[in-house]
Amino acid sequence: MNELMKIGVEDLFDNPTPRVPVALCLDCSGSMNGEPINELNEGVKTFYQAIDEDEIARFSAEICIVTFGPAELEADFATLDVRPQPPILSASGNTPMGEAVKLSLDSLERRKELYKESGVDYYQPWLVLMTDGKPYGGSLELLNQQVNRVTRMVESRKLTVFPIGIGSEADMGTLQRFSPGRSPLRLQGLKFSEFFSWLSKSVSRVSQSTPGDKVALDFEGIRGWAEL
Repeated sequence: MNELMKIGVEDLFDNPTPRVPVALCLDCSGSMNGEPINELNEGVKTFYQAIDEDEIARFSAEICIVTFGPAELEADFATLDVRPQPPILSASGNTPMGEAVKLSLDSLERRKELYKESGVDYYQPWLVLMTDGKPYGGSLELLNQQVNRVTRMVESRKLTVFPIGIGSEADMGTLQRFSPGRSPLRLQGLKFSEFFSWLSKSVSRVSQSTPGDKVALDFEGIRGWAEL
């Protein structure tokens, strides 16, 4: 166990606040190079800053960042007390979406086990899946397995998925497969900061509720960053 992971485990004992696990599964393939990756980094920074400024969410939100191009765990689940700054993301490689979703969900399962071992309650986890293209360079079989895995979790109310397409080339059909019951949304231009600002408010709203409660999303606020 590395030092940061050890601190994260200790944090569960020191801070018994119910957690809101949020997995950001972000396309950082070569096509995201230039302005898109710069705006994505600014958006993630906005998310961290907004969570940090919320007295409740700061101690309850646990953020995990997985990128694909290739699939890498950039930051495992942790509160901002443990990891106050997001990693700086760079763009390269292909789009192995299935591998990245698997890495995100495997990390989530490990974290949920630690919650249970520590006696810490948690809210329904969130998976934010963002891409500017279609799956490429990964296993089609694994992609299909992860689609089925996500579908089972969503249908059993063990996961909420936010599928976001970036630009006109985003494969909305694949995003739809990962999101039974909710249509994917396409980002307006490069409004990453607007999206992550909305996401932070949604996380804050959940963190102020009781675990198990159904919290209504701010669908009106979506108009500020998505093409509906």
